[in-house]
Amino acid sequence: MQLEDVRIFVATVNAGSFTAAADQLQQSKQYVSRRMAALEETLGVRLLVRNTRKLTVTERGREFYDHAQRIIEAVSNAEEAISERHGVLHGALRISAPLSFGMRHLSPLIIEFMKLHPRVQLNVDLSDRRSDLIGEGFDLALRIGPLADSTLIASRLGDLRTTACCSPAYAKEYGIPASPGELVHHTCLLYGKESTTGWEFAIDGNRQMFEVKGMLIANNGELVRDAAVADSGIALLPYFIVGPAIEEGALIPVLESFVPPPLQLSAVYPQHRQSSLAMRTFLSFLQERLAGTVAQPVSRRPQRA
Repeated sequence: MQLEDVRIFVATVNAGSFTAAADQLQQSKQYVSRRMAALEETLGVRLLVRNTRKLTVTERGREFYDHAQRIIEAVSNAEEAISERHGVLHGALRISAPLSFGMRHLSPLIIEFMKLHPRVQLNVDLSDRRSDLIGEGFDLALRIGPLADSTLIASRLGDLRTTACCSPAYAKEYGIPASPGELVHHTCLLYGKESTTGWEFAIDGNRQMFEVKGMLIANNGELVRDAAVADSGIALLPYFIVGPAIEEGALIPVLESFVPPPLQLSAVYPQHRQSSLAMRTFLSFLQERLAGTVAQPVSRRPQRA
């Protein structure tokens, strides 16, 4: 039995299909399928049931998966321990991050980290969907906004300033709200879950939620920003997304007297990855580098997500 096949098996179960696993591993679907067939032949048991719709893990496959995860983790820990003694960081990290933030802030940091630690393999997934770290095999994810209760460990990296804004043409035609309560009379461009929760502003030091409505709901901030630039309504977005447009005059801030609460930026990771030297090194690197890009530095004490 080859360790490579064990890694591919775990990746396939986590991904839920040969195609998704092949994409993650940067291998062909045929190669992944062939290696899984070889693994089953070596073990003499059926691990996966294949059909046109989905991949199902057998009872024996689930049992082997639990052992396989421990094998891979043990090998990874051994590699890191040896590399640490020789002063060269070694290992692999699978990272998830929001698309816009990843392109603007994480991308240059990934390149810098690669130069500092050329023996660490980085697999980065930039997407505005909220990934399942354990189910999809991620080592660490960056999250913007409040964290849901989970078994993940969270380290808060800082706070991101948010700004309400619209285009000058929209302001000229429809006016601008004098207070957050007037937003209900405007077309708002909604980002993520705002369509159900509303927008939050601080009034006299107290946070209040205000109803908003509009014809656009998107899970990508740059799409919402572009709609605002195109005179489609008022947006409430992190400043790193709308800042350049504001500086160029394509957008103007509104409701500046009513400061919206910042969005917390956090790194989350599974409990079993706490022992990974590569993960801890990358997290410390992020904490140091992002300190200059977040609005308000906060305590770095890890906590439950």
